[in-house]
Amino acid sequence: MAVFASAIVSRVSPMSLLKWTGQTAKQLMFPTITVMSVLALAYMMNYSGATATLGLTFAATGVMFPFFSSLLGWVAVFLTGSDTSANALFGSLQVVTAQKLGMNPALMAAANSSGGVMGKMISLQNVAVASVATGMSAAEESQLFRFTLRHSVTLAIAIGLLVMFYAYVVPGWVR
Repeated sequence: MAVFASAIVSRVSPMSLLKWTGQTAKQLMFPTITVMSVLALAYMMNYSGATATLGLTFAATGVMFPFFSSLLGWVAVFLTGSDTSANALFGSLQVVTAQKLGMNPALMAAANSSGGVMGKMISLQNVAVASVATGMSAAEESQLFRFTLRHSVTLAIAIGLLVMFYAYVVPGWVR
């Protein structure tokens, strides 16, 4: 509706509107396929039990769980492209595991979300949409991913260390 209203207000001819809509659809074809593929992967992993298995593997790390808790959120957002989806996938798992290990469930849920934010910058959907929106070539898209990956990993590790600090050095600071 906004497109049609804007076209009317801007006095865009129907042929120009059709042409520009076609160009936009063509430009967004590959990012749309990427987004759909990653969402399909997330659903497949969820329904097959792969996400639960991955979560339980991280939970088996015991005292290192606070560190890996943030990395679990990082991986989940990388795969799904959404911090909300990652919280839906692993949030309850984080809380249950934290309770079983005698850790603060709120801290582990926050670790999942905070680590997830670091994975957002390398999610395939974001890279694909950013490269199309800025007119990058396919080669530049891979360069963007490699450049951003270093920062994402570094920040995810920093979040993991910060969660370890809160879990073991100052656990009373988290309520």
